[in-house]
Amino acid sequence: MLQEMEAALMTEDPRLVSALSGDAKPMAKNRILVGLGLVVLGIIVLFGGLIAKMTPVGLLGFIIALGGVITAISAIRRPSLPKAKRPSSLGARLERRWDERNNS
Repeated sequence: MLQEMEAALMTEDPRLVSALSGDAKPMAKNRILVGLGLVVLGIIVLFGGLIAKMTPVGLLGFIIALGGVITAISAIRRPSLPKAKRPSSLGARLERRWDERNNS
């Protein structure tokens, strides 16, 4: 019965199944490039504010650069567990979690 429910879930909402399966997505290279671009743009705006002696512009440049760093760092994810250590299906993982909750 659990396998039938899992198959029905896969057909109804494959995005949810992929999110619950725990598969780590590879590094989002586009987000890293956008983050690095924002850092460069932020530094340019920061120096422009320093040269023009306009503190709000320099502060805006700092905020842009900080946002770029945060964007680039958030694109890097920790590697997932090796597949040998994970149960083979979503149903098996859910059963293991259920057993862990009930046996505690």
